[in-house]
Formats: sequence, C-alpha cells, structure tokens
Amino acid sequence: MTNNHKRAVIWDLDGTLIDSSRLHWEAWQEVTAVENIPLTYEQYVADFGKRNDEILRGRMGADLSDEFIARVSLAKEEVYRDLIRTKGLELLPGARHWLERLKAEGWLQALATSAPRGNIDAAFAALGIGEYFDVAISSEEVRAGKPEPDVFLAAAAKMGVAPRDCIVIEDAPAGIEAARRAGMKSVGVLTTHRELKADLVAPSLDQLPTDFFGEAPMQ
Repeated sequence: MTNNHKRAVIWDLDGTLIDSSRLHWEAWQEVTAVENIPLTYEQYVADFGKRNDEILRGRMGADLSDEFIARVSLAKEEVYRDLIRTKGLELLPGARHWLERLKAEGWLQALATSAPRGNIDAAFAALGIGEYFDVAISSEEVRAGKPEPDVFLAAAAKMGVAPRDCIVIEDAPAGIEAARRAGMKSVGVLTTHRELKADLVAPSLDQLPTDFFGEAPMQ
C-alpha cells in the first residue's frame, strides 16, 4: 500500500463490532412501554441498523413530529447508555484481532454507524477502541441513514479514499445495501441476520478468511 493508493475498511458498530443487541432491545422495551408503542422482537430485529427516526416513522407513520421522535430517541439512548455503564459491553469475537491487524498493516479505518454520537463515545470509553479509527461518523451527521450511502461516503471522503477502495463490514441488510449504493465492497457477518447479500459473508469476524484483506479485490 502506498500513499498514492490508500485503502480503507469502514466498520459498522452495533452487531458488527460490539455485542449490543440485547442492551438495545432492553432499552426499546422500556421506552416503548412508557410511550405505548407496539414493538415486537421480530420488528426490532428487522429494523436493526437503522436510525431511530427511520425506525419510528417506518413503524408509526411518516407524519410523526420531530419533537416526538427526539423525545423517544433521547429516552431510549439514555437507557441504553445506562445499561452499558451497569452491565458492560463486549467486543464480538474477532473484532479486536482485526482492528489491531488492519491498523498494523496500514489500512485506514473508519466507524460509520446509525448510532448517535453519544453511543459511539460510550462504546469507545467502555472498550478502549477509539485509537484504531481514523474517522468516526454517526448517520445523524448526514442527510439520510442507511440504506442510503451517505454515512459511508462521508467516511470515505474524510479519509481521502475513493469508494472503490473501501470495504464495508456490516451485520444488517440496510448497511449492506448502503455499501452497494456507495460503490463499495461489503463483508456481511451473520451475528444479527441469517442471510446477507454481501460480497463476502461469514458467520462471525473470527471466521473471516485470514488472507481476505490481503487479497480483497478492488474495482
């Protein structure tokens, strides 16, 4: 890899790097009970990886007020961050290995997530992984969340890397579709969903081929 041809890995956060699904579900259960919002576990899983505003409008209607969405979202994320502090947070198997290895091999790395900035900060503080990332972007900082490509394109632009030289690692269909729309290769890890239409699919990060990034095809 030379300075004239930079390559980057763009990571999703929840369900890809961190084992947070149970904590998010607990937070949604608590807040939807207070707000009388019907939400099944199947619906929760189907929406995993999307922004809160898109989840709520998708389930309750496009005419929801910004004030309502902001109130529910803030309450949910405050509960989630409290759960991180009280119950802790863990990296998924293989996550730290790949973060360390890719950094050592000179890859640029970005975090591009549907999670709000406060959740990124909480995860970095709990796990000490901020040092691995050259860029960290929340989809609340761009126009549209996944499956639109905005957050991935913003991450690539901040790193100065062409989309064709980026590999996205995701666990959700919305993220895989966002990578496709961004013109990036994708790796799907089956931690949250049984099937993903990615360029490469693996059961988990610790089961990725050890030579994958050395031989990853770039368009």
